[in-house]
Amino acid sequence: MNTAAQLSGSLLFSAIQKSASDIHLCPSLSNAEIFFRIQGTRVFHQFISHEEYETLLTYYKFTSGMDIGETRKPQHGTIHYQFQHQKYSLRLSTLPVNKLESLAIRILPQNQSPSLEHLFLFPNQLNKIKQWISHRSGIILFTGPTGSGKTTTLYALLQSLLIDHSFQAITLEDPIEKEMGNILQVQVNEKAGITYNVGLKAALRHDPDILMVGEIRDQETAHFAFQASLTGHLVLSTLHAKNAIGTIHRLIEMGIKETELDQCLIAVASLQLIPINMNYQMKSRAAILELLDGKLLKDVIQGNSDTVKNHLYSFEQLRRKAFAYGYTDQTIFDRF
Repeated sequence: MNTAAQLSGSLLFSAIQKSASDIHLCPSLSNAEIFFRIQGTRVFHQFISHEEYETLLTYYKFTSGMDIGETRKPQHGTIHYQFQHQKYSLRLSTLPVNKLESLAIRILPQNQSPSLEHLFLFPNQLNKIKQWISHRSGIILFTGPTGSGKTTTLYALLQSLLIDHSFQAITLEDPIEKEMGNILQVQVNEKAGITYNVGLKAALRHDPDILMVGEIRDQETAHFAFQASLTGHLVLSTLHAKNAIGTIHRLIEMGIKETELDQCLIAVASLQLIPINMNYQMKSRAAILELLDGKLLKDVIQGNSDTVKNHLYSFEQLRRKAFAYGYTDQTIFDRF
């Protein structure tokens, strides 16, 4: 019987070889199914026995700093892992299900640093974002579901800004997904009393030019992020929202006033990752974006969403454009 370390090594080797972004381990009383998330699609990998799964789960909980004896509450932890010359951060999360525990692992490469130019499908959308980040104060939001590339985009933006300018940049993250040089990265730790709001207040005392808030999760963090942008800081953050217009509705639900939106919000970029099919081979994924700024943004803030829909390039229109240009095939186009 393989040891837990051998099982883990074999599993991670397969996942990395297949460029998986996530590993899902789903247990039952007799066995466990293992799936990989590859290019956004969940793909079955293998079965393992229930005994092997329990051994593997205990190993991962121990090495990531979780409580091995706690099975009734969700937990999360991080493992630093090296494969050949590449470093990875493994973000682990457990979830109690039917008296068992499911495990999800997010694989975060640490050496790979995709440049801003390689993230987006359409160059004109990149040029628009470059115009946004020339502002010295205000807030720029990147929205979309989990795994849509929001944090990757934020890291690339920060790297782009720091190449040309000697900015004091501070990030607040939960967890820190990638260690970066020349940036002060603060790990949010609510158990230790370091919430987003506590971290934000402390960060402002360090005279930052740029603040990156990993995620706006609640009303208090939203208000503080907007107040920070009013005091002469460029704030970059993420928010879960279905699309660009929906982002404004979410902020209003969080209690952000129309005057605050009008004064602080520079722009909103809602991301969607689509597989790119070139010469009948799946190469990678690239982001298409619904972009809100200028007059369109003001119209949405003022409640004229229906008028804006006639002038906003929606995800559906952008996917149609990608299909027309030959970046995707009919199968991928129909998937969304």
